[in-house]
Amino acid sequence: MNTIWIVLPILTLLMFDLGLALRFEDFGKVFRRPWPIAVALFGQLVLLPAIALALAYLFKLPPVFFIGLVLIACCPGGSSSNVFSKLAGGDVALSVTLTAISSVVTLFTIPFVMSWATRLVGESVGIALPVGNLIKQNIVLMLVPVLLGIGMHYAWPNAAQKTDKVLTKLAFPLLLVLITVFYIQHHRTILDNIGLLGACVTVLILVAIGISSLLSRLVRNSAQQRRTVIIEVGMQNAAQAIAIASSPLIFANEEMAIPAILYSLMMNIVLLTYVGIVRKH
Repeated sequence: MNTIWIVLPILTLLMFDLGLALRFEDFGKVFRRPWPIAVALFGQLVLLPAIALALAYLFKLPPVFFIGLVLIACCPGGSSSNVFSKLAGGDVALSVTLTAISSVVTLFTIPFVMSWATRLVGESVGIALPVGNLIKQNIVLMLVPVLLGIGMHYAWPNAAQKTDKVLTKLAFPLLLVLITVFYIQHHRTILDNIGLLGACVTVLILVAIGISSLLSRLVRNSAQQRRTVIIEVGMQNAAQAIAIASSPLIFANEEMAIPAILYSLMMNIVLLTYVGIVRKH
């Protein structure tokens, strides 16, 4: 079974669910709350890919994992970040705005960064990136579902709210199904590389959220805002990374998705631990 036929509908549903919770006014909040948004977007769109690139060199990752690690670091925030922010007593409205903005901005940043990363280490081993196909797939699977969700939010607000409640509860189980299927198909490769990649993605998450927390303190974000920034920077849309890596129209390489799978597991462990510590204190 090709996992692409599992990840595509999951990604579409997650992005549609994001749209259900959005209003067009959410995008305007960037001008009313510049510092929390600026710190979070810098951490997610600049800091995380830069750290991933440095760690990929430091850990001497093979080209396919090198590109896969940079790919998951380039993706927008995960749809579950809003739930995590709520559990941590964070700023949920800020979380929704950040997820929305990052989902739109990465439509343009992912092709740029991944094209550069592929030329850097991939072309020598026959890995190429069809940028046009990447842009088209991101528009179809990311932008269109979000716009449909926003449209439903305005046209049928009650139905949108009920649908959002159902899809929010399904998001994590669906991701677990995807990870389980992927593990069954690639367990040998995952087990052979779990020490190296597991350590690499864990360091990536910890360093990124540590620096983003420090930056939040420097710009004097509130405690609520700081918790949300930490969660948004650490939580990535693993489904999108898997869709790009395994898509027959783009990389067509399921091994490239392994860093995203491991990142998804570790980000939930790290951030659930963080939420537990915050709630306890």
